[in-house]
Amino acid sequence: MTSPLTTSADASTVRWTPRLWGTLLVLCAAMFLDALDVSMVGVALPSIGSDLDLSTSTLQWIVSGYILGYGGLLLLGGRTADLLGRRQVFLVALGVFALASLLGGLVDSGPLLIASRFIKGLSAAFTAPAGLSIITTTFAEGPLRNRALSIYTTCAATGFSMGLVLSGLLTEASWRLTMLLPAPIALIALLAGLKLLPRSEREKDHNGYDVPGAVIGTASMLLLVFTVVQAPQAGWASARTLLSFLAVAVLLTVFVLVERRSPGPLIRLGVLRSGSQIRAQLGAVAFFGSYVGFQFLTTLYMQSLLGWSALHTALAFLPAGALVAVSSTKVGSVVDRFGTQRLIAAGFALMVVGYALFLRINLDPVYAAVVLPSMLLIGAACALVFPSLNIQATNGVEDHEQGMVSGLLNTSVQVGGAIFLAVVTAVVTAGAPEHATAQAVLDSYRPGFVVVTAVAVAGLLITLSGLRTRRGQQSVVVARSTSLEAERVPARD
Repeated sequence: MTSPLTTSADASTVRWTPRLWGTLLVLCAAMFLDALDVSMVGVALPSIGSDLDLSTSTLQWIVSGYILGYGGLLLLGGRTADLLGRRQVFLVALGVFALASLLGGLVDSGPLLIASRFIKGLSAAFTAPAGLSIITTTFAEGPLRNRALSIYTTCAATGFSMGLVLSGLLTEASWRLTMLLPAPIALIALLAGLKLLPRSEREKDHNGYDVPGAVIGTASMLLLVFTVVQAPQAGWASARTLLSFLAVAVLLTVFVLVERRSPGPLIRLGVLRSGSQIRAQLGAVAFFGSYVGFQFLTTLYMQSLLGWSALHTALAFLPAGALVAVSSTKVGSVVDRFGTQRLIAAGFALMVVGYALFLRINLDPVYAAVVLPSMLLIGAACALVFPSLNIQATNGVEDHEQGMVSGLLNTSVQVGGAIFLAVVTAVVTAGAPEHATAQAVLDSYRPGFVVVTAVAVAGLLITLSGLRTRRGQQSVVVARSTSLEAERVPARD
């Protein structure tokens, strides 16, 4: 499908029609719901456990069930959008999301709640890549797409920030409201999408369906996420964990062999020959992995050690989210000027400084002097990095492969979050004191914050490697002429 905005006019003179704004709004609503759902459930877990009489290990699966469905099926979701039609896949998955939200708010048992969370994660695994690929095939590559993606990613950050605050408010009344809230929003977005979303043709001449690749790829991602989520509880060096990782390695090896021989692969491995594409995927792993670990530890620190309420904790995170919401819409024009690689590098640098500053925390912190500066730096980093990664990953990719690349990027985000959250949890658990004084517990958290900082440093180094190119040769060169030509992405850096 060719973008309706591919035009010879200068980007600054192109005006978006109300229908185009409506299309973007529907897609943003779905992304907003995904982020909202992820952030809201954490604060509600204690109330859920008390009401349904669930153990701590069972409560973990209310979070992990969503991650398992989301991270495990993103590759399949992205390719399905390309093959069956992005609009159709998006709308069906959004409808399933609404029904699962309704189910989650009405169930009265832990297993049913976990099942509803898995179904929601599964549906998000189809809406996320389908929505992103609708944007990248509707808005012409360059300034127009950059602007659309910056608005899109802003909605994700806003949803995540609002979820923290809303969960604190809604849980005071009932945890069920946190589960039910997404349902009416998803239904409204679905009805609007039926009218506004552009129709997309199914991919033609796709050389058949890669059923073996879909089965093996999905199985490998599900097993990887499951293994990482369970590793802290089972033990990283346990036979169960090691054998599970070995099985993942075997499945991934078989998956690569199948994809190399398949006439219509789930993932065309040639896409990963691009240095900028590889850096975008690895950057997504480091970016989300470090932030999820940071949020997890910071929430424990504020609630368990400082005795802050759920709402107080949510408000402490709010400056970072607010900064993202205010500034991300402007990132598109900044990308037009400097390119994605420089913005990602600058964002990771801010993130490293923010995490490092947070290491100064103690049992009696001055919020304005210790916590707030870190939150503002991390918020600025998120505003630069997240939209830039989306732009870099999807630039230079043919329309019929946008869903595939979108699924791959979202997989990197989810797998990165799952892996490094598990690593941080393991580090903190290993250093847990026998005599749990407040200072001893805080000291056990510090190695986890060091790991978070180190992951961000790794993301910065990966990004800086993309700047080591000959003068005049950049990973992304944005068109500035009167034509909206595609950004130039070299096959190899």
